Amino acid sequence: MDFEASFLNMAESYVENFRSELFLIALVAALAPLIAEIPKSFRVPVVIMELLLGIVIGPHMLGVAVPDGLVGAMGELGLTFLLFMVGLEVEPGALRGKPLKLAAGGWLLSFAVALLSMYALQAIGLIQAPPVMEAVALSTTALGILAPILRDEGILDTDFGRLILSAATMAEFGPLIVISLLVLPTHSFGVHTLLMLGFVAIALLTAWMTTRMRSAKWLELLTRTMQSSGQLPVRLCILLQALLVLLAAKFGLNVVMGAFAAGMVVGMASKGEGGVVLREKLDAIGYGFLIPFFFIVVGMKFNVGALFASPLVPLQVVALLALMVLIRAVPVFLYKQELVVQDRVPFALYSSTSLTLIVVITEIGVSSGLMGSDHAAVLVSVGMISVLAFPILAGKIRHQQ
Repeated sequence: MDFEASFLNMAESYVENFRSELFLIALVAALAPLIAEIPKSFRVPVVIMELLLGIVIGPHMLGVAVPDGLVGAMGELGLTFLLFMVGLEVEPGALRGKPLKLAAGGWLLSFAVALLSMYALQAIGLIQAPPVMEAVALSTTALGILAPILRDEGILDTDFGRLILSAATMAEFGPLIVISLLVLPTHSFGVHTLLMLGFVAIALLTAWMTTRMRSAKWLELLTRTMQSSGQLPVRLCILLQALLVLLAAKFGLNVVMGAFAAGMVVGMASKGEGGVVLREKLDAIGYGFLIPFFFIVVGMKFNVGALFASPLVPLQVVALLALMVLIRAVPVFLYKQELVVQDRVPFALYSSTSLTLIVVITEIGVSSGLMGSDHAAVLVSVGMISVLAFPILAGKIRHQQ
């Protein structure tokens, strides 16, 4: 009886703590977009505020919430949905012909430069994390953050905007492939490659099937249930995401590939006006509920003390920022015929805007033991500064010309 009573008391205490932490996270999620609107000269990305407020309530500052238990599980669910939404934003139609060649060649060149730089830094003892993981983190572009910025500046639908968008798309797609193929393999390289190709084949078959399911009866059912309590299209999207995540795990791949592939499949299947409402509902679920959980929980895990543990940390941050710009500036030489001279520096700065996948990569690195939390804090800081500074600087350079 004493054991049962003790167990019940412990369970009640655990549930009560979760309720308190859930309220705090909901409060932070509601405050983040409000605080982000306060600066009038420029708009702070909401994800920055989510990370910062997560740091404040986390164990490294106020200590009123901890990122484990159900809170940690909700954060992982948010990561899955974030990758799903990243896949949903990828527009395969923008990656055809010359834009595809330029974007693919540009990212591969960036990754090669980043990889060489990271191996050199590892050789002299400046980094301890796997060079491949570091190179992937520094060669990404935050498509989900950059697209709204370009839209607000009125350049998203211009030739310049489309070039940036295609480059950003490849700089999210390429790193995800590398993470799954090279960073987190559970088998030998050959077996892992075959398993990944098998998973890709299943994902493509799923995409083909979804694009062919357009009979009048089926479309009428989806349209009718879209506005009812059944919400069948939304539930099918969640089912597809869960299925591909499960298959990715069975194939020895990471959740990264399953969630991202599910997003791409839904994106291809929901093209046109009929898919606008569905995407809006998925946006609401993701960015209104699950994704804030991920960024807030990552903020709670952020080791603030690591930024002050060594006088070399500020130098590391500055050096990595400069290296990030250099890495993403190298491909500009491939765009000589497409970009006027005045647009080359802004193109490099916009392409260097990166946070989402840096957060994902550092989270994977820390949880798998491949990266220390202190270095993860440095990389996330670099990503946060890039989002705050690079688009503003690029915009000012373009407006002055």
